[in-house]
Amino acid sequence: MGGVTLPEAPWRARPGLAALERALDAAGGRARYVGGAVRDTLLGLDVADIDLATPFVPEEVVRRLEGAGIRAVPTGIAHGTVTAVSQGSVVEVTTLRRDVATDGRHAVVAFADDWREDAARRDFTINALYADPVGGAIHDYFGGLDDLAARRVRFIGDPHRRIAEDHLRILRFFRFHARFGDAIDAEGLAACVARANDLMALSRERVAAELLKLLVAPGAVAVVRLMHESGIFRPVLPEIDRDGVARLAAVAERERAAGVAPDSIRRLAALLPPAAAEGVGARLKLSNADRKRLVQASAGPGDEGARALGYRVGTASALDRLLLAGADPAPLSDWMPPVLPIGGGALVARGLTRGPEVARVLRRVEDRWIAEGFPDAARAEAIADEEVAQALRATRNS
Repeated sequence: MGGVTLPEAPWRARPGLAALERALDAAGGRARYVGGAVRDTLLGLDVADIDLATPFVPEEVVRRLEGAGIRAVPTGIAHGTVTAVSQGSVVEVTTLRRDVATDGRHAVVAFADDWREDAARRDFTINALYADPVGGAIHDYFGGLDDLAARRVRFIGDPHRRIAEDHLRILRFFRFHARFGDAIDAEGLAACVARANDLMALSRERVAAELLKLLVAPGAVAVVRLMHESGIFRPVLPEIDRDGVARLAAVAERERAAGVAPDSIRRLAALLPPAAAEGVGARLKLSNADRKRLVQASAGPGDEGARALGYRVGTASALDRLLLAGADPAPLSDWMPPVLPIGGGALVARGLTRGPEVARVLRRVEDRWIAEGFPDAARAEAIADEEVAQALRATRNS
């Protein structure tokens, strides 16, 4: 794949990029696009994040950006990263680096001016592709273009060393394979299996972030099955078993059949035994909302119907419960839960005394309104008339 150039793509015409390229002397070879933007453009995929590498040290990057009227945010300046905001376009600008010391979680880096040295510290060959912003020439130091063509995710250099530098690369290897891979790289797989216990040294937040991305990748089911069979999960998520992998496969197929987008929390819920959901959600330090969904996902479809469930627990949680239970989610397609067209004030106006009785009657009104399929305001008013009249009669007879 020699002589490859970066194809034209919509992101390359974003406002402010040309000014940024001029400020960092891209025409003089002092700035190159790198990583995901290059990889995904070569694959014909949409590009979200843009990264630019440069031999300029961070202070010089800031000076040049500000001199060109471009906002410079020192988001990770100790590690060489400055966020450039140019006419609304956000680009991470990072000085070329080499690792001085690593402990599997953090790296001490030194700034460099050698492109190959910078590429050598990256994780996979397909993530170490650089592109000249002006002519589009691709710079490939470790066979990334060939690996991209073969849909092969391969560590740069010795996989054991790459993993020792950053243990998260074990999970990244599987995530990138689930997204881009065909046949898995045997040497990389063997290294991940051998070093799986290294995952225990990582913060659970990092594990969670990587796992949730992996679960919605196109090849997630097959890769998760391989990870389980290879013992990758055992050090950090021993709750995942063969039954969980089977549930994940079933939910992924139901999502596909129903035209429902893959969802990482729903798929994690499928992967875990229901009794483990609360503990795993806490261990992975998921948000309160995600932990609640994770726990509720296996609660079953209920007996009121899909839309009643969607109204009571929200459509996201309802979809989780329906899909995990194998129930039909079609009634929730393009459906927004309506708002009960009557409130407590309307019940007081009908003669109820403010207090707990209003809340009790309003719940009965709501239950009937749900059971009747969310009728219009006129019907809701009629239901309210009936329930208030009944409550008042009960009060007089007590």
